[in-house]
Amino acid sequence: MKQKIETMIQTLEQHQALILVSILASSGSTPRGAGAMMLVFEDGHAEGTIGGGAVEYAAQKHARELLDKKESDTVGYSLKKDDVANLGMVCGGDVKVFFQYLEGEQQLPLLYQMRKACAANENAWMIRRFEGHKVTAMALYNKGGLSCGEGIQEEEIRDLLKPGAVYKEGEVSWYAEPISQSGHVYVFGGGHVSSELVPVLAHVGFSVVVFEDREEFADPERFSGVAETILGDFTKIGEKITFTEQDYVVIMTRGHQADFEVLAQVLKLPLSYIGCIGSRKKIAVTKERLTALGYPENIYDRVHSPIGLSIGAETPAEIAISIAGEMIQHRAQTGG
Repeated sequence: MKQKIETMIQTLEQHQALILVSILASSGSTPRGAGAMMLVFEDGHAEGTIGGGAVEYAAQKHARELLDKKESDTVGYSLKKDDVANLGMVCGGDVKVFFQYLEGEQQLPLLYQMRKACAANENAWMIRRFEGHKVTAMALYNKGGLSCGEGIQEEEIRDLLKPGAVYKEGEVSWYAEPISQSGHVYVFGGGHVSSELVPVLAHVGFSVVVFEDREEFADPERFSGVAETILGDFTKIGEKITFTEQDYVVIMTRGHQADFEVLAQVLKLPLSYIGCIGSRKKIAVTKERLTALGYPENIYDRVHSPIGLSIGAETPAEIAISIAGEMIQHRAQTGG
């Protein structure tokens, strides 16, 4: 979303128009659900996806027509039998797609606020109010309340502030899309798996920080997409980091002892996710050590270990994919 916001800002600042294509709601088997977005530009090219296939093709074509007319629209699409077969699905589905025409400087103050919220890594939503096929108000909602939403009352949108996109249909309809969710992923260890993991996590919307005790492995040049690298002592991570309940921790240092030092500290914290790389033998030994230190016997139940989805991963790149998959799953299930 961060990149889409930046692209919209640049396009409008250059006095060009675009169409913001959003899936408001879906049912049945569709490739993408509510929250999927695509941008279509005056030169005809598109960025992002709402699922590919026949629906995306038709949506891009309609968006180009709306650019010529300088209009917005709402369209329902149904996936027919042939479309479904081409997408590898079992049955069809329906999607409601909104095409929002944007031009000029009117939306720039809101987009600037959205860019600021993304940079601050805070919980923030884009709110749109629909009357007919038109958006009659747009706003940003974050910890400071509503911004740029003249005429919108907070009580009208409070039940829309969920982890995923929410569409509430009625005489006046509402759509809330999370543009940023707070929390960082702290990766302890800057080795081969970490260098593969960081760009994958960054690409799917996680803000990633790498913590290392070796200067050469704390180099940000090693990690494409990293938000920050920290050089510090694994036995004193609290000196460099203030954790929140929305944070994720991934432990993969160069040795078992450092892994244990970090784990013993983070298990005292109310984090969203804790994952630790290692074998089942290592897990058994770690449990014994934690119990000997006075931790509850079930404390290790909080830890995702062996870390990652069970997909038979062996190489650092494959392991990174399995870990990212587990973290995406956790984010979807918990909303954070």
